[in-house]
Amino acid sequence: MSCLALALQPTNGSDILLQTREWLPPSRALMALSAFRETRLSFAKTHHQSSSATPDPSADSLGDDPLAASSGQVVVGVESRYRVVYRLVNSIYVLAVTTIDDSNNNVFECINVVNQAVSVIVTACRGVDVTPEKLGKKYAEVYMALDIVLRGVSSIRLAAMLASMHGDGIAKMVHSAVHTESKIRGADSWSSVEPHAVEHEAGLEAFSGAFFELPPETLVAGDEVAAATLGFFQQVEDKELPAVKTEEAEVEKDPFAASDRLNKPEEMLMEGFKKDRDSGVSDVSKALAGLEVTTLPPPAATESTHIGVEGFEGNYGGIEFSNDGSTLPEDFEGINDAWAMAAAKGDKLEDVLVKKTEMKGPEMYVVEEISAEFRESLLARVGLMGVLYLKTLPPKTSEENKETEFSFKVEGTEGVKRFAVQGSKVSSLGSGLFHIRTGPSDDPIPIIKYSIQPRLTPLPLRVRLVKRLSGTLLSIMIQYVSSPELPVPLTDVTFILKLPVDPTLLQVSPKGVLNRSERELKWHIDEIPLKGSPGRLRARMPVDIADDDDGSDLEIVGYVKFSSHGVRSLSGISLKPASEGKTDFYEKDHRYESGVYICN
Repeated sequence: MSCLALALQPTNGSDILLQTREWLPPSRALMALSAFRETRLSFAKTHHQSSSATPDPSADSLGDDPLAASSGQVVVGVESRYRVVYRLVNSIYVLAVTTIDDSNNNVFECINVVNQAVSVIVTACRGVDVTPEKLGKKYAEVYMALDIVLRGVSSIRLAAMLASMHGDGIAKMVHSAVHTESKIRGADSWSSVEPHAVEHEAGLEAFSGAFFELPPETLVAGDEVAAATLGFFQQVEDKELPAVKTEEAEVEKDPFAASDRLNKPEEMLMEGFKKDRDSGVSDVSKALAGLEVTTLPPPAATESTHIGVEGFEGNYGGIEFSNDGSTLPEDFEGINDAWAMAAAKGDKLEDVLVKKTEMKGPEMYVVEEISAEFRESLLARVGLMGVLYLKTLPPKTSEENKETEFSFKVEGTEGVKRFAVQGSKVSSLGSGLFHIRTGPSDDPIPIIKYSIQPRLTPLPLRVRLVKRLSGTLLSIMIQYVSSPELPVPLTDVTFILKLPVDPTLLQVSPKGVLNRSERELKWHIDEIPLKGSPGRLRARMPVDIADDDDGSDLEIVGYVKFSSHGVRSLSGISLKPASEGKTDFYEKDHRYESGVYICN
């Protein structure tokens, strides 16, 4: 579900404005705004208390205070939880409310709605000095503009609305926006094109009902010319193609009738042969000159061959020439014996060819997800979440469905921020030791979840997005470089660039895939070397923008998707048995993948 509500909330005082969609009750929207205010005030109190106390060395970590920046997002509510995307303009928060789900589409759509709402209030206040008093003077215009923004508005229509906010009034801003995009693109309105369409349709109806008659003199003259022309060509065809007429006459007969040549078998047999009148048939050598005689094989080919390959043992017969006809078992002598010997061993064919790998015991592995946001060359935020999975023996192979019980040790936890264990299956013994007890299951079981401190989170890939606007030509470049500390290079990396407008005359280096419906440009990189020069992905296209515009309103976002697996996890966490020399479980390959990995 997309953006549900849009609101203006000052830092001190009651809410100024609230716009909601039809399917969200205003009471729930007010509850979300109240929860956001309480969350903001609680974070402010916590910040003042922590500043007076002894500073924590981990307090400077990225992402610890979600309301410290002028923009961001926060989850509020207890029973009904909502995600609030906010942006602070002077002393007023612009808020967008949406639901919580696993997809990130709602977040980016709310960010776009918030940015458009900021443009509306900045235009209404004639600058960034936004105050409740200035908004009160233009309250009606702001109210109608935010209602249109909440339901979705294009950049062209938004620009027209902002231009008419201080001049033409509310009616011009709301009702004239229907034809705004067509006017800006140079298209004609329907009122100017409708007379031409009516005239064209009337002409078609008039011509479809019209009849034209030629004078009788013209028809007679045409018949005379046609008769003279056809007579001349008829005489030429009669002279040059007499045989064609005969064939056409034969074709006109019944195609299913029997041929007359069936009654003359001697002619059919002798046709195509020429009689040699010189020597007749007395010369035998001449008669046999055109015959080809196949040479006999050597004597060694008639002897049987012994095959010693396992499963195909036996004597295979050779080629024999005799007057008596041979039977099929004689021609393939030895094959039946070979299959009988293979079957006597008692091994099934599928057991010989396919050997299934069976689990020797419980298996454990780590799956990590890293998310990061780069603003040009600076890292804005980063987070790494990991899950430890246990794969027990399946119930059908375990003896009487016995429970899996053992202890293990987790090493490399220096950068771990917090651990969360599943209390019904795992208990912590301290010093990185854990004891697990659970029943058999067909699916892997998540037993431990953890997060890494942002400042100690390893980055597998650093990304930088740069845009330059020269006149109306927009140039975009994505630079990427891999971390040299990775155990193996990253493979099958996908870069997705969200374009601000529908591209025309797009130039891309290297070649990529363009999705016009989603306005996405995608590159696929087979492998990124660990120690190499930074890679570059470039795109260039013209944009419809004013001469005095610096292009700061063009929102360009890049996404990166990658995944890898190996014997070592990305965070450095490893699993060991509690006591040395005892194998209670088997450590499998660990995996890590990208979550929300963006650059803007």
